Amino acid sequence: MTLVARQSFGLKFQERRHHERLKLALPGRYMLGDHQEHPCWTINVSPVGIAAQGEKRGLIGERVVFYIDQIGRLEGIIARSFDTWFAAKLQLAPSKREQLKETLAWLIARHPQGVPDKRLRHRIKPFRRRATLTMPDGRQYPAALVDLSVQGAALNVGVSPPIGSSVTIGQIAARVIRHFATGIAIEFDDELPANTFDVDTSRSL
Repeated sequence: MTLVARQSFGLKFQERRHHERLKLALPGRYMLGDHQEHPCWTINVSPVGIAAQGEKRGLIGERVVFYIDQIGRLEGIIARSFDTWFAAKLQLAPSKREQLKETLAWLIARHPQGVPDKRLRHRIKPFRRRATLTMPDGRQYPAALVDLSVQGAALNVGVSPPIGSSVTIGQIAARVIRHFATGIAIEFDDELPANTFDVDTSRSL
């Protein structure tokens, strides 16, 4: 992830937003009316809007659904479209908007100077997918690993701990960084040894 200084990106219209947009470069994907997913990188995000670079910009007024690393699912309507990027007005329930505000505040607190996204590492699909997610209060939930890397994992699980909360997957301490439809993505507190996957990548967590 990279935090960068506020920029105009050549726009000449008057700024009328009521929410400061946080300049974030986060990987993700988005889906337009064609129901096909396209990769993207965010340019900025606020509780009411998002700007992103993507290979297909869509049409003004078109519905778009984003799945952004460390943020999760966002839905909106395309409001502006330019050569290399587009912007959407988010359509979020009040509770989801407050959750997004908290997530953005957490991202700022965690990376005040801006750091590269370290989670972009090779991921594998474990043969044995069973795992146990443990909450801070000791409650445990069965989970299934979707994919795994030395930096983190995605897992299907029936609970959605708040983004930024500490959890344990097996014996490994981690932090929740994203929600998706069927589970969560986590980032390990300490990177796994490189030889973790050398012999038994199917080991249960």
